[in-house]
Amino acid sequence: MKTQNVDLGSGSVGRLLFSLAVPTITSQIVNMLYNLVDRIYIGHMQPVETVGKLALTGVGVCLPIIMVISAFAALMAFGGAPRASIAEGRGDLEESERIMGNSFTLLVSVSLVLTVVFLVFAEPMLYLFGASENTIGYALDYMRIYALGTIFVQVTLGLNAYITAQGFTVVGMKTVLIGAILNTVLDPIFIFAFGMGVRGAALATILSQAVSAVWVLKFLTGPKTKWHLRREHLRLRAKVVLPALALGASPFIMQSTESLITVCFNSSLQTYGGDIAVGAMTVLSSIMQFAMMPLQGLTQGAQPIISYNYGAQNPQRVRRAFRVLLMACVAYSLLLWALVQLFPQLFALMFTSDGELVSYASWALRIYMAATGIFGIQIACQQTFVALGNAKISLFLAVLRKIILLIPLIYILPNFFADKCFAVFLAEPVADVLAVCTTATMFAYHFKKSMRELEKPANP
Repeated sequence: MKTQNVDLGSGSVGRLLFSLAVPTITSQIVNMLYNLVDRIYIGHMQPVETVGKLALTGVGVCLPIIMVISAFAALMAFGGAPRASIAEGRGDLEESERIMGNSFTLLVSVSLVLTVVFLVFAEPMLYLFGASENTIGYALDYMRIYALGTIFVQVTLGLNAYITAQGFTVVGMKTVLIGAILNTVLDPIFIFAFGMGVRGAALATILSQAVSAVWVLKFLTGPKTKWHLRREHLRLRAKVVLPALALGASPFIMQSTESLITVCFNSSLQTYGGDIAVGAMTVLSSIMQFAMMPLQGLTQGAQPIISYNYGAQNPQRVRRAFRVLLMACVAYSLLLWALVQLFPQLFALMFTSDGELVSYASWALRIYMAATGIFGIQIACQQTFVALGNAKISLFLAVLRKIILLIPLIYILPNFFADKCFAVFLAEPVADVLAVCTTATMFAYHFKKSMRELEKPANP
């Protein structure tokens, strides 16, 4: 695999998007497997019926905290990386490096604060997220070690975005692969051979992330990168930091609210359908998370192309990149919708073998993903707003779908249907339809306006 970046300003947009998206999608899949490895090994701790089951549950309640750490990395990276790409498109590499340097300082600073918070308040936070007297010991053992590696997680996730934003998607994929492979090797050694249990799983994870962080820093200070991490750009500047944080607020909200939405779904389904409904929701959310990764990979692959050419004032190439992205996202989402409606049992069997749960989840999946076919429009438009540096609209759209629409609908719709669980699952497609209509309308207006502004210098 070559490490040199691609030329974002020339060549076929379709081929360029494909070359950037494939490594990004691969990274998404590997990163998901990365998160599953710890749980797979911990679930096999002996005896499985007692220790393995309790330990797995204990580590599971740490997931919301881990998601918060990832969300803060997104706040400072996914807001800064598009702005750095736009600056490069304008020919201002120093500004690109300044944005990346400020992002690094913020990542380190926030990591230190989060580490202290999680170490001091770990126990009450874990009880809040569902730990019990039987599982709190395992959860604390895992969290107290994982928290010490917060800085490695932040640097790896945060700065890797600046590698892919330059077009070095293969290097970005290697960042994830290095950590995932090392974690897979170290987990059984620390958990079983050294008898460290869940503490061994946490130690394996942070050591793997530390190696990935060193890899990222070595690349961004080496000769092959276009944007270099330099000491003179580490001092925080408000005019650099605040626009990046404003743009990063959208992905931050999208990631940080996942736990809140899960709590809302589970609380309603527990009331109306009991454990079987909650179990089905776990299956549904797992399917949705896995199925959405190609869409996320496509939009992350398109971001450098759109941002760079927007900064370079090339409206025709920006339009072409968006059209290719939109067609690819819609084609995938329509295919996914058709497969889910035709073969829901196959999707459910990927995550459970329990016959009753498969049957219930198959029925619920058709409802829950009823509007998936048009979701490609939502994600293509929303992420293009981010790529164009439009912080206000991207933030509004992130808040709209999940907080303004989905959460209230979870509690409102059951008042209008006899089948309450059906109504809860229906909240997802109703929110999707309303969000897509709003997003597409806003995008049609603002995208045309942005392109006209780019054309002004050429047509005075």
